[in-house]
Amino acid sequence: MNVRLRHDAIVRTLRRNGTSTVGTLADEVGASRRTVLRDISALRDEGYVIHSDVGRGGGLQLDPQSMQTRARLSVPEVFALLISVAAMRAAGTLPFSDLADAGLAKIEKALPSDKVKDLRTFLDCLHIGTLSPLQDLSDMKAMDAGLLPAFEEAFLGRQFIRFNYRDAKGRETQREVEPQAMLILPPLWYLVAWDPTRDDFRHFRMDRISNPEAVPDTSIRRRRVPFEDDVCPYSELQP
Repeated sequence: MNVRLRHDAIVRTLRRNGTSTVGTLADEVGASRRTVLRDISALRDEGYVIHSDVGRGGGLQLDPQSMQTRARLSVPEVFALLISVAAMRAAGTLPFSDLADAGLAKIEKALPSDKVKDLRTFLDCLHIGTLSPLQDLSDMKAMDAGLLPAFEEAFLGRQFIRFNYRDAKGRETQREVEPQAMLILPPLWYLVAWDPTRDDFRHFRMDRISNPEAVPDTSIRRRRVPFEDDVCPYSELQP
């Protein structure tokens, strides 16, 4: 877990639990007590008021009045929220959809204008469809946490993306492709890319991708992806 994710996890735990010990937080984020103490210090420097109670039964407490109200989300974080909502809407499992849309609208309004432009570019690459009921999901795994940040750099910078890929038989290869679109067929997510070695489009299941990174000093051109009829752009799912 990187520093940003660790800080987010600590704040989230303190907010939900009210009081927590350094040891509990260390277990929660998978780090040492010393690392967590450094994280607490860094969070205080950012403006969070975290009280320390000494003695038996004591611990750390986050002052709720100190929590920042200004959105400090990155484009991949906002994008992750938007596509999660889009996936639930496509699957017909989005409760309280009006409240979800209103909340996301407020988050988007808090983004700087340059980030809004990046977000729109990102969303233009997103397509939603329906998964075949015959699809085997028994080997589905969690996706690499570095995937969306790598996608941000590659899609917005129009660069190749390099990653390790494990196919259905467990064979692993390294691929270097031109990212063209992201496809969600709930619950599976795919990177749709032009593969120069095959001279054709390929669909890569995101849960089979590891160690993704944008390739510097490369450039790609946008290509029209031949999607199936039941796949639609994200914009068509918006209320």
